[in-house]
Amino acid sequence: MNITKEPSIECDRIAKKVVQAVFDVHMALDPGLLESICEECLSRDLVDAGLKVTRQTPIPVIYKGKRMDLGFRLDLLIKEQIIIEIKSTDSLAPIHYAQIISYLKLSNLKLGFLVNFNVTKIKNGLHRVIRST
Repeated sequence: MNITKEPSIECDRIAKKVVQAVFDVHMALDPGLLESICEECLSRDLVDAGLKVTRQTPIPVIYKGKRMDLGFRLDLLIKEQIIIEIKSTDSLAPIHYAQIISYLKLSNLKLGFLVNFNVTKIKNGLHRVIRST
C-alpha cells in the first residue's frame, strides 16, 4: 500500500515562509538569471525570515549498506525538513521531478519544492513535492 502522509504542522508553517520568499525573490529578479543567483537571494530571504538554511548540502547514497559520497547536493535545505531544488530553464522536464523525489528519498524527508525561476508567473514555476511512503 502506498500512502502519502502530509508533512507536519511545523513543516507546513515553514513551507508557507518558503512560498512567500519564492514569490518575493521572483518579483525582485527578472526571469533568466542563473540558478546560483536565485539560490543566493532565496537563501538570504529565508534566513531573514528566521529559518535555518544550508546551501549545497551533500547527500550520500547508501548502497548495500555502504555510504557513497557521489557529489549529490541539495540546493537548499530548510531547517533540516524541506528541500528546495532551484532551476532556471525554459521548462521543467520529468527528470527534474525525478531528481527532487530521489533527493527526498535519500534524505528521508517528506517535503520539497521544485522551483523554476525562469517563468513570467512564479505560480507556474513553483511545485510542491511530497514523498510518498
